[in-house]
Amino acid sequence: MHSPWIAALMALFLWWFATGAILIVVRLCERRGAGAGRRATVLALPVLAVGIWGYEASLGTTGPGAAHAAFLSVLAIWGWIELSFLTGAITGPNTRPCPPHVAEWQRFLRAWGTVAYHEMLLACVLVAVWVHGAGAANTVGLWTFTMLYGARVTAKLNLYIGVPRINTEFIPRALAHMGSHFRIAPAGWFFCLSITALSLAVACWLERFYTAAQPGEAVGFALLAAITALALLEHWLMVLPLPDAKLWRWMLPAPKPSQETTRPEGHHGF
Repeated sequence: MHSPWIAALMALFLWWFATGAILIVVRLCERRGAGAGRRATVLALPVLAVGIWGYEASLGTTGPGAAHAAFLSVLAIWGWIELSFLTGAITGPNTRPCPPHVAEWQRFLRAWGTVAYHEMLLACVLVAVWVHGAGAANTVGLWTFTMLYGARVTAKLNLYIGVPRINTEFIPRALAHMGSHFRIAPAGWFFCLSITALSLAVACWLERFYTAAQPGEAVGFALLAAITALALLEHWLMVLPLPDAKLWRWMLPAPKPSQETTRPEGHHGF
C-alpha cells in the first residue's frame, strides 16, 4: 500500500474492472426489460452511501491508506452516477433523436436536453466535494473527482463538436437517441486544447509525485497521475484506430436480440 507504483497499477485495474462491472449491469438490465435499469440504480445506492461516508472520513487523515480510501470512495460515488446515466435512470428530458439539418443553436439545446439532469447532478456533487474538501488534510478525493469531471466534460464536448472515431458498441438502448446529437469529423482545435490540458495535468501530478516528501503524498499523486493519464488515453481513443472495446467485450453477456443495427456514441472507462 505504501508503493506509489502499486497505487498506479491499482488505478489502472479499477478503471478496467469498474467499467466492466457497470457495463455488465447495464447489459443485464437491458435483457430484463423496462424498469430494470432504475431498479439497479436504486439497489446500488449503498455503493453511493459508502462512497460519501468514505470521502468524508478520509478528509482529515493522511498517509497511504487515507489516499487509497479517498480515491476508492470517489470512484464509488462516480461509479453510481455513471450507472444511473447508462441505465437511463438519470439522463435528461429530451429522449428524441435530433432531426437533420437543424440550426446549430437548436442542435446544442437538444443535445443539452439529453444529458441535462446527469450534468446537473455531476455539477452539484462537484460543488459539494469542494465545499467539504477544500483545505482538508487529504485532498486526493477532491482532485480525483475534479479530474474525472473535467475529463468527462471535455469528452462530451468533443463528441458533440466532432471526432474521427466514436465507439458505438457498448451504449445501451436507453441512450440510443444520443447518437444523433454527436458528429464524426476531423479532430479540431477543441480536441487539441483538451489533449494539451490533460497532458499538462499529468505532468503536474508527476512533478508533485517526484517531489513528494511523504509516502502518503507520493501515493496520492501517483493515483491522480494514473487516473488523469487514463482520461488522456480515452481522449486519444477518439482519434486513434485502436480496438479498445476488446478490453471488455469478452466479459459481457450477449445483448438481447433487437431490430436495431446501429448504436450511438461509445463509452470508454470512467
